[in-house]
Amino acid sequence: MIKADLCVIGSGAGGGMVAREAARAGLEVVVLEEGPAIPTAEMTQREDDMLPKLFFDGGGRTTADGAINVLSGRGLGGSTVHNTNLCKRAPDDVLASWNVDGWTARDLAPHYEVVERDLSVTRIEESRINRNNALLRLGTEKLGWRGAVLSHNRKGCVGSGFCELGCSFDAKQNAVKVLLPDAVRHGARIYTEHRAEQLIIEKGRVVGVRATHRGQTVEVRAPVCLSGSAIGSALLARRSKLPDPSRKMGRTLRLHPGVALAGVFPDAVEAFSGIPQSYECTELLDTSGRDPDRRAWIVPVFAHPVGLASMLPGFGAAHMRMMRLYPRLAVFVAMLHDESAGSIEVDGDRPRIEYALNAADQHALRHGMRGVARLLFAAGAERVVVPFSRPLELDSVHDVDALLQHRYRPLDPLLTAVHPMGTLPLGAVVDERGAWRGLEGLWVADSSLFPTSLGGPPQLTVYAAAHKIAGHLVEQLGHA
Repeated sequence: MIKADLCVIGSGAGGGMVAREAARAGLEVVVLEEGPAIPTAEMTQREDDMLPKLFFDGGGRTTADGAINVLSGRGLGGSTVHNTNLCKRAPDDVLASWNVDGWTARDLAPHYEVVERDLSVTRIEESRINRNNALLRLGTEKLGWRGAVLSHNRKGCVGSGFCELGCSFDAKQNAVKVLLPDAVRHGARIYTEHRAEQLIIEKGRVVGVRATHRGQTVEVRAPVCLSGSAIGSALLARRSKLPDPSRKMGRTLRLHPGVALAGVFPDAVEAFSGIPQSYECTELLDTSGRDPDRRAWIVPVFAHPVGLASMLPGFGAAHMRMMRLYPRLAVFVAMLHDESAGSIEVDGDRPRIEYALNAADQHALRHGMRGVARLLFAAGAERVVVPFSRPLELDSVHDVDALLQHRYRPLDPLLTAVHPMGTLPLGAVVDERGAWRGLEGLWVADSSLFPTSLGGPPQLTVYAAAHKIAGHLVEQLGHA
């Protein structure tokens, strides 16, 4: 048996921040991480090596119907190891829409500032914007649309372009490099390859967790903070049959799904080289809710050969023809600020992810796809490839309105989700301090907390939210 003042389940942005803050405050902290620690020296930049190491199900996790690929990080540092370092605060009106005391943009500002300072968040230099991103910028400016250069948490970046496979140059200023070592310096103990199986509840209070490690059961006796992602935390909560007066536990999943369109350009783009995501187009993203058609956040996206081959439409000779265009492709993704609510169900020892786009989201997604096609043509694409089940190639900007007529079906178009969130929402399952309603000794600090989709990248807000919740948690445990 392991005893501590706090057990943090998960070691990504949320868990890493809580562990550091609690350890700094003098609490005896234990961190349980289901995945392994992957040293920088093992970041080979090979898809066949890194996808199985960095992602649940080797990167093959999907919704129950197989329609949406859901990429979730697995390993010490969680998704901060494989993400592209993109850092952006949540829109003010999204936070205001939550209507949760203490969670406005003004309330979160000091927590964002701490994160941005500690993780070295800075605006990408003009000289580091690669051609894929420059083409999005060109298209945005030609159409007179809104766009901006983004900020990242990186130092010493060489622009290899392999961010999503982990950084072999150790340039990411993330949980595993910045937060967890600091937590260890202050006495925290980290146990990798320890899968949390069930929370231990006694007399209305969480007093520990049972985990497994290489077939053996390990028990940690301590109050608990769930930081295992919107999928992992909800799965553990459902498996532990926690009380849920709100009846929303695991039932308000947002996926922020995206569909990527490829533009074929007359000359080399080489989108695989350089910093992957340094520019955004926000013209079609109205987070105020006043225009339900404008709910698409548009950024460049690209993949290395295996990943791209799995996403490009077509078979046999047609697929080979598309792959031969690899150096001339620019790819932009429309990521949907979704309103559809999915769920995390218990399926043995695995999560079953139920999620289907409602009619309004389908409509908004089509508008986002049309916007991406317009941007690609404005940037100079000769044609645009749309990943429908029967691949569609658009030859002119005059063809883009056809996208609005396409009837959405699962796998048509192909969707990918990298930002699951919202399964244990603030103001419902947990209170404004991140504490579980109706149960003592339990907090949540990860993307599960968000009552809605953010409409953008969640990394920075997860760090900031965890910093805020860590303050409440430390105050309560310090007086226990």
